[in-house]
Amino acid sequence: MKFTATQIAGILQGEVEGNGDVEVSKLAKIEEGIEGSLTFLANPKYTHYIYSTQASITIVDKDFVVESAIATTLIRVENAYKAFSQLLEYYNQVKMNKTGIEQPVFVSETASYGEGIYIGAFAYIGENVKIGNNVKIYPNSYIGDNVVLGDNVVVFAGAKIYSESSIGNNCVIHSGVILGADGFGFTPNEKGEYTKVPQTGNVILEDNVDIGAGTTIDRATLGSTIIRKGVKLDNQIQIAHNVEIGENTVIAAQTGIAGSTKIGKNCMIGGQVGIVGHITIGDNVRIQAQSGIGRNVKDNETLQGSPALNYGDYNKSYVHFKNLPKIIERINSFEKNKNND
Repeated sequence: MKFTATQIAGILQGEVEGNGDVEVSKLAKIEEGIEGSLTFLANPKYTHYIYSTQASITIVDKDFVVESAIATTLIRVENAYKAFSQLLEYYNQVKMNKTGIEQPVFVSETASYGEGIYIGAFAYIGENVKIGNNVKIYPNSYIGDNVVLGDNVVVFAGAKIYSESSIGNNCVIHSGVILGADGFGFTPNEKGEYTKVPQTGNVILEDNVDIGAGTTIDRATLGSTIIRKGVKLDNQIQIAHNVEIGENTVIAAQTGIAGSTKIGKNCMIGGQVGIVGHITIGDNVRIQAQSGIGRNVKDNETLQGSPALNYGDYNKSYVHFKNLPKIIERINSFEKNKNND
């Protein structure tokens, strides 16, 4: 797929400086640009590369001043970084603009779908599934009975959506995601054996949710496990049964959240955080990576450590912790001198 500088400038509402007919078919970092590639300059630290890059087209800010000869064609825009991001989004839309139903697939006679559908080979669409407009379901995906998918949903290859799950508009579900598997519910008997508690609820994703590859979200025991609108989940996260995550919260990889915990909106949770069940975490909370959360957390708190402390208290405590051998040595020396006296 090739684009000329003039075409790209039209998409970005930019101005061409150089050869408007030059074509590009790939993207590159400015320091790695080759003929036929498109790059951008946003960070002043990389300015020197614009005089040596072999990229055919470079997106720059309108006020960029050329101080010596360059080979690349420039496209001047208001903000080079935002323009390049816009172009990446456009490129993805073009690249992913697949439609139609490949063969072989299984689509239940009771399933329904809207316009612009794409269903990749070896996908399975169960009974009474309802699929909106412009939905992309990539190969080897599984959509269980009674699932609802809103408009503009993307389900990447190999994702599994169990029965009764409900997915809102504009959601992205990456490869290896499992939505709606049973929650971890077992009860011991007098022999110490464990009996499974039936998990009869579902999973609900509201609009504009992104789920990273390999993440699992368990169905509720009763009711719903709910991921509110705008939530972004990284790869390999475990969300247990009956958890609720508030609007626009972001969570990094390898975090685990135990059952029935409620997390507020606009929270930021780092990687490898562990959160116990049946607690409430407020709005606008910040949790540093590898922290362990075992209590309720108020709005606007920032936490670190395991068990987690207030971020400021943790840093003050850590200063003393790393000096602990010296402190003990001083105490031992003091007691020895005291005994000698």
